Order: sequence, then C-alpha cells, then structure tokens
Amino acid sequence: MTISSFKPIRVMIVDDHAMVRKGLTTFLKAYDDLELAGEAESGEAAIQLFAEVLPDVILMDMFLPVMDGASATRVIREQFPQTQVIALTSFKEGDLIKKALEAGAIGYLLKDVSADELVRAIQAAHAGRATISAEAAQVMVQTATQPPAPGLDLTVREREVLGLMIEGLNNTQIAGELRVSPSTIKSHVSNILSKLGVASRTEAVTLALRNRIIA
Repeated sequence: MTISSFKPIRVMIVDDHAMVRKGLTTFLKAYDDLELAGEAESGEAAIQLFAEVLPDVILMDMFLPVMDGASATRVIREQFPQTQVIALTSFKEGDLIKKALEAGAIGYLLKDVSADELVRAIQAAHAGRATISAEAAQVMVQTATQPPAPGLDLTVREREVLGLMIEGLNNTQIAGELRVSPSTIKSHVSNILSKLGVASRTEAVTLALRNRIIA
C-alpha cells in the first residue's frame, strides 16, 4: 500500500477588508492543492500569525493599517526567505510595484485577476517563479523608459540658490545671503539652467514650482 506524499500549498491571506478575506478563503477551498493556513488584517498581525502557521505562500495586500504590505513582506522574507509573497492589490502605481518587489515579493497581481490566473500565480510562487500582471508589467516598462524627474542632479548648493531664486532674489542678493561672490552665484545659476534644460531664470523658477523640486 502506497501512502501519498501529496501536500497542498498552504496559503495565508493578509487584507484589511473582511469581505476580501472571505472571498479568497472561499476561492482556496475550491482547489484541492491549496489550503488556507490563516488570515490577518494588518501587517503586524501577519508577522505574528506567520510564525504560528508557517504558510508556503502569502497573498499580501499593499495598503494595510499600521504597517503596510511592503514593510510586512520585507520582515517576513528576511526571517523566512523560503516563504513566497504575492502582492495582491487594487493599485498599479510604479512606485508601489517597485516597493513591493524590492521588499521581496515574487509576484504582483491586481485584485481583478481571474481565479485560474491566481491559482497559477500561487503555484508558480511556490515553485519559485515570478508572476507579474500584464497591467503592472506595462507600468514598470513605462516607468523605466520615462526620463528622470527634473532637478535630481542638482547639488545641495544649487538647490539653495534655486530656492532663493524662487523667493525673487537676484544674483547679488543671493551672493550676500550665501556669503559668496556674485560670480560664484552666476556660475551656479548657469549650471541650474543647464541641468533643468531651460533658458531663463523665470523658466527655471516655473519648472521648479511645477515639479516641486524645492521642498
């Protein structure tokens, strides 16, 4: 007589909405190779519960109270790298996707994913393979191909000068404020215009205000 060694994939659900957790729980029950290991409504609760239930895969919402999903993912992955986390959320902003993946998530799916797609993602995660939704992948491509935000290459001193330009000070006044020579300020202003890709002080100030270069 042969004893089966089949073990279902133990899945933990982390979401602050009870209806979402209930829906995912019902979904898991429909598949013989998936098993609910536990559910949590916050990042902190997920970390505490994890040590008790030791799931194979976690479905992690990104927006959670107290500790967000990315932070919880990082803590869990650092302590238990064998466990895989799939970010399951309603949002597809580039920064959020990057944050989740950098925290250690192996997948990023939107909540409108089909049941079959979610099953395949869980199975893939358990096998160590990544799954990124088409929408999230497109956002990642667009983010990667976008030019960098203006002003990122400004030095600390150039930012100081730009801030004073925004206040309406001329070169002589800025020089007095920073206790340097007007020629030094003239050089800084020239560098600022070049780095921002503008031709005048007015354009530089307008661009800085529009893009909130100076906090």
